[in-house]
Amino acid sequence: MKPVPPATPLRRAPVQRRSAERLTRILDACADLLDEVGYDALSTRAVAQRASVPIGSVYRFFGNKRQMADALAQRNLERYTVRVTERLRQTGEDGGWRTAMDVVLDEYLEMKRTAPGFSLVDFGNQIPVGARQSEPNHRVADRLTDLLSGYLDREPDEDLRRVFLIAVETADTLVHLAFRVAPEGDQRIIEEAREMLRAYLARVLG
Repeated sequence: MKPVPPATPLRRAPVQRRSAERLTRILDACADLLDEVGYDALSTRAVAQRASVPIGSVYRFFGNKRQMADALAQRNLERYTVRVTERLRQTGEDGGWRTAMDVVLDEYLEMKRTAPGFSLVDFGNQIPVGARQSEPNHRVADRLTDLLSGYLDREPDEDLRRVFLIAVETADTLVHLAFRVAPEGDQRIIEEAREMLRAYLARVLG
């Protein structure tokens, strides 16, 4: 089970601060518009208008709105990784994998509830067009394997990667069910998901 390659790169990576700030505004505008109008009604022109940038600036980075949504999904994953890392640093290692699992799930739920555009894009699974070639959950599992292997005192090998992939796929399915049932996530379904993950990880991680 090899790590999947990175998400599709930008047409042109920003090299100057001004360009990086413009890219941030474009992705922020994309996220806000996803919440307001949904993916089908999203357009590069509307994003340019919301971000107060020329339409050419959008096309400098993205060929179409799908690539823009992909970039937003990748940014979500980067921000999620930072949040999980910071929470684990604050909590320490006393709780072992159980603490780590709660942090991973709780930070995902928090982004689901508060991050603009996240409910439609998350880490790429929810982008509603095209084939799922990028395997977003594989990428999340790869990131968690690299991030948590040291915390768990385990080698980041294929076995651990498989464990995290199964956990991520399970959590993804059940969390999306919880948010289909209730806007803020049905708490009973979330707790059932938490118990299922604990039972599985207790068996394989010890």
